[in-house]
Amino acid sequence: MLQGDTLLLQRKDVAHLLNIDHCMEAVEKAFCLHAQGKAIPPKVLGLHVENGGFHIKAGILGLNRSYFVAKVNANFPGNPRQFGLPTIQGVIVVCDALNGSLLALMDSIEITIIRTGAATGVAAKYLAPSNARVATICGCGNQGRISLKALSKVRKLEKIYAFDIDPAQVVKFINENKEGPQIIPVGSENLSLALNESQVVVTCTPSKVPFIHSSDIRPGTFIAAVGADSEEKQELVSELLATNKVVVDIAEQSAGIGELHHAISEGLITMADIHSELGLIIAGKKPGRESDEEIIIFDSTGTALQDVVAAAIVYEKAVECGIGRKLNFFENESVTGVDILKKN
Repeated sequence: MLQGDTLLLQRKDVAHLLNIDHCMEAVEKAFCLHAQGKAIPPKVLGLHVENGGFHIKAGILGLNRSYFVAKVNANFPGNPRQFGLPTIQGVIVVCDALNGSLLALMDSIEITIIRTGAATGVAAKYLAPSNARVATICGCGNQGRISLKALSKVRKLEKIYAFDIDPAQVVKFINENKEGPQIIPVGSENLSLALNESQVVVTCTPSKVPFIHSSDIRPGTFIAAVGADSEEKQELVSELLATNKVVVDIAEQSAGIGELHHAISEGLITMADIHSELGLIIAGKKPGRESDEEIIIFDSTGTALQDVVAAAIVYEKAVECGIGRKLNFFENESVTGVDILKKN
């Protein structure tokens, strides 16, 4: 690419260039770098509107080169039903962190889905029972489907209970996973029974009312709580966090917008009660699972560092393979400081 060129990548390009295996490896590295103090703490800004919200997540990491990545996402859970639009829509900006060059603009949907699923898989690698064979996935949309792929990379699952308030999503979930483990649809009336049989539970719904209770969870279960990524969302009753081991992606962020936020607000837990950030466990600085009986909750709010490593993979592969459109925002104009000041 020429100096000043910006690569434009559509969702189909991202889907072609990013797979769950490479993303899990990269996300694991990102968590570890953060735990080792080799990453600037990522930032998040959220704004809410009546039927959804917007957030901006930004981070910097030194990888093959130093990258700055900022993601602007809109999250409107009612979109598929009301407007035929995706729940998540947005764009990712990739810059060279050494000189500010705008390297790429890419669709954020696939990266958000895959890097979030990758975090679930990485957390399960370190925290789920080694003999886990049964899982329940609550929320059978894009996130539920990628979660199953990620879990299958680290555990030999044999039976999956699939729960969603939209039966059509369950049907699609089953049809897309016919070659994998047995999948059994469950309704609200049978969800508790399914949870009690499961050693792994993934919650990835937009629920604002907690529906997973302490009595639903058997000893030794690993729970990946993925859905709560804003102050309004909650899938687990706070008692679960207060009485079991809590691992987070980024402590400050989980306390602000994750399941942890609600437990803290209710006075049931404090920041000091967090067992660990996931990166510290990956780096060997904190223990992960210490017994077959303990229940471990991973509060996954989604960090900008996950976006950085995923976007870096996509950008570097796109350049290597010649994929995407090139745009030079400056065209043939001078870009000296004087000229820019004149135009402003």
